[in-house]
Amino acid sequence: MNAGVLLAAGAVAFLLSTVTIVPLRRLALRWDLTDRPGGNKAHACPTPYLGGLAIAVATVVPTAAVIGLSDHRITAILLTATAVAMLGLIDDIGSLSMLIRLTVETAAAIGVVLSGVRITMTDSWLDGLVTVAWIVVMTNSFNLLDNMDGALGAVTTVTATLLAVTAFVYAQPVLGLLLSMLAYSGLGFLLHNWPPARIFMGDSGSLFIGFVLTCSAILLVMGTRLDTTVAGLLLPTFVATVDTGVVFLSRMLAGRSPLAGGTDHVSHRLRRIGLGPQMVATALGLITAIAGALCLAMALRWIPPLPTAIVTVGSALVLIGLLQGVDVYSPAQRQKALPRIRERLR
Repeated sequence: MNAGVLLAAGAVAFLLSTVTIVPLRRLALRWDLTDRPGGNKAHACPTPYLGGLAIAVATVVPTAAVIGLSDHRITAILLTATAVAMLGLIDDIGSLSMLIRLTVETAAAIGVVLSGVRITMTDSWLDGLVTVAWIVVMTNSFNLLDNMDGALGAVTTVTATLLAVTAFVYAQPVLGLLLSMLAYSGLGFLLHNWPPARIFMGDSGSLFIGFVLTCSAILLVMGTRLDTTVAGLLLPTFVATVDTGVVFLSRMLAGRSPLAGGTDHVSHRLRRIGLGPQMVATALGLITAIAGALCLAMALRWIPPLPTAIVTVGSALVLIGLLQGVDVYSPAQRQKALPRIRERLR
């Protein structure tokens, strides 16, 4: 792909994201589409949604303008990701049930699988089921990661950038273009979302981002060995995977619903140990950069895939365990959870 075309498309994506956020913010304030503080919320004043709409538009429009319908798999990802973004937008405007959300997300994931994007582990119909499940789980994991100013914006920009380079290394320029546009869009959004945030991406952005990044990672590891597949799927989603693991384990031990909102995510735990909002976003970005660099190094064959996969899985498990030691629950919540924890440990 011509470097000039890539840079021009990237400039369009960055400007679209940066500029369209301004009227979208005004629109959100006028229609009272805001996230109000209180409860489990970390922000102090009402903050408008709709930033994710700018990310989706700024990613899809330049990509579609350059590639058209030349790659049916990328076209399928663009169409289904747009549908997921619209699902998130509707949820931002008026809350949807979990059943409706999961149904639409599953349908979108099936659409991607039918286009030929799938995790190749068994060369059987099980691959399709595993792919759909992975896409749905990770899409929602990225959605849950959007819980603090700048956190998901930083993770998105870094992940998309390094995955784009990896795609070009794997001679997949069309996928590299899509990921580059997401990186530029994420950077444009981050200018408005860096702490203290002036706008949030909402579900329209977090679901779109999770869906695109997960599908892109799958496309990069298709047809590779099991160790390459495991490392190639976990490294780009490392922060989201660890965050989901931390929340799931701590809530199961505390007898709380894994699906409920809470201030027990990785970002909240980093705040508990003394990091400010900007440092939290920076820390998550750095962890993402390390994971993405390992993925790129594996693609360049600088490091072997099997040890990389083992280290990745081991690191995730260690972090999930260590972060359980950061106390995020109130004394009343801890007291209520103790009998349940003892019961589970018997």
